[in-house]
Parts: sequence; structure tokens; C-alpha cells
Amino acid sequence: MINAKNVQTYGSQGQQRTTALAVKLAEIELMKEETGEYPILLLDDVLSELDGERQTHLLKTIQNKVQTFLTTPSLSEITRQLIDDPKIFRIAHGKIELREEN
Repeated sequence: MINAKNVQTYGSQGQQRTTALAVKLAEIELMKEETGEYPILLLDDVLSELDGERQTHLLKTIQNKVQTFLTTPSLSEITRQLIDDPKIFRIAHGKIELREEN
């Protein structure tokens, strides 16, 4: 719900995605409280559905806190600058390779 309205019915795709991410972030905080450790976070192509401000907020929220695997068809320079020491892998033709030019 946003402003007492059902996000699934009345929200834009960006608002729906942001709401789903907010729930995920709350879940990982709850897991940390319950277990003492953060879980591994898997985000599948989530950045393409968010505007720059929301991308920045998400990446800063998880930075140096949660081990995250992020899949994306492309990684912008802004995104690269927001992630401290990323390990970038490329998957092509059934093979995984570490990209050295971080």
C-alpha cells in the first residue's frame, strides 16, 4: 500500500518494483536480527527497472552489508562507481569468466 492505495493495482511498474525491493530489504534485516548474519541477496536484472535515483539508493543500502549477486545485461559506469570493488563475471557460450577491467 502507498498512500492507502494498492500498489499492485494503482502503482506504476517502478512503484511496484520499489515496493517489492523494500519488502526484500526488510526481510534481510529481519533475517539478520534472527540469525545474526545477513543472507546472500540475489537480484536478477533489477537495475534496468529502476531510475538512477532508486538504483543509487538500493546500491548504497546494500553496500558493504550484504553479499549480493546482481545480474544485468549491462553495467553503467555510474553503477560501477557505486559498488566498492565489484567482481564482474561475464557469461557467454556456456562459460563464466572473471572480467579483469574493474
